[in-house]
Amino acid sequence: MNELYARIYDLIRHIPPGRVATYGDIGAWAGCGARTVGYALAALRGRMEPPVPWQRVINADGACSLGEEQQRFLEEEGVVFGPDGRTDLAFFSWDGP
Repeated sequence: MNELYARIYDLIRHIPPGRVATYGDIGAWAGCGARTVGYALAALRGRMEPPVPWQRVINADGACSLGEEQQRFLEEEGVVFGPDGRTDLAFFSWDGP
């Protein structure tokens, strides 16, 4: 694993349950673009120890890019989504490191 991906995963591990961050937020804190964060998460495939809570990274519109499973995991943590499938980023966003 490269150093940038390791930094991305470390940031995501710090997002507390019930909070979210956008791909862009993580990218800004890690020093890369949002797309790179997406590539890093796609490379995971659930193989990391300790696990990376991938479900806590959502798109800039406040919606889940990875579908219903991601939304269900977040709802189990207390994140609320409206009928349009978006969450209130002003309320549920993690302030970062």
